[in-house]
Amino acid sequence: MRAYKAAGADAIGIWELKLDDDAEALEALDDAALGRAAAVPVIPSILPLPLMEGPSDPQERIDAICGSIRRLAAFRPSGIVCLTGPGTDRDTVVEGLRTIGAEAQSAGVRIGLEPVNRIRGDDWTMISSIGDAVELLDDADHPALGIQFDTWHVWNTPNVLEEIAQHVERFVGVHVADWRDPTRSWADRVLPGEGTADLPALLGTLDAAGWQGYYDVEIFSDNGSFGNAWPDSLWDVPADELAAAAKKSFERTWEARIRTQVEQVSPGAV
Repeated sequence: MRAYKAAGADAIGIWELKLDDDAEALEALDDAALGRAAAVPVIPSILPLPLMEGPSDPQERIDAICGSIRRLAAFRPSGIVCLTGPGTDRDTVVEGLRTIGAEAQSAGVRIGLEPVNRIRGDDWTMISSIGDAVELLDDADHPALGIQFDTWHVWNTPNVLEEIAQHVERFVGVHVADWRDPTRSWADRVLPGEGTADLPALLGTLDAAGWQGYYDVEIFSDNGSFGNAWPDSLWDVPADELAAAAKKSFERTWEARIRTQVEQVSPGAV
């Protein structure tokens, strides 16, 4: 939190697995005057995730997510992230979302259902696009349920810009990261502007569509925690240096989004 404040960040995401003393964390957040972006529960998915520990029974997982909602609500996050988990048990996911939505409404927070990139996403999800998420949300039909948009996950899906414009009112959070090419694993993301995703177009479309929430830079960069100790892992960069670099890289990409918007209106304009 000290590193984020020094870097000039407006907010910080909250991962439940990093929390210890909630009262102490809340006091530190207030002292740092940081807003609260998306929060991620310890058990983030309804169906089991092969790459993360947790119960195998979906009902136990739903109960755990509801417990996390009650805990995380005290931090007043912009939304709480939820994944489907892998597989084809759509009925269980829909019923689980209804239960989770009811708990979120009672706690005064919203849930952001997150599509996961179809590349390397088989172990995480049954949905890989905004449109997929919308279909599930329509089936679950609960006002506390929305979408967690993540540039790394949906940048390469068909018609992503059109889907942003069509469904931005459902978004409860925005994660930002760039796509390394070649990508070595799901935990091999790079800072905005340092990869091959067209982030200026994505950010420009979000801005034009009316998104006014946080842009939450979320980097997974394995240093051995998930089996790959990349020698250039961003997780090995000191927190103050990485926070400052993330802020600057996002600002450069944001400025490029302005140029992109100008060129779309008037090709050839500078």
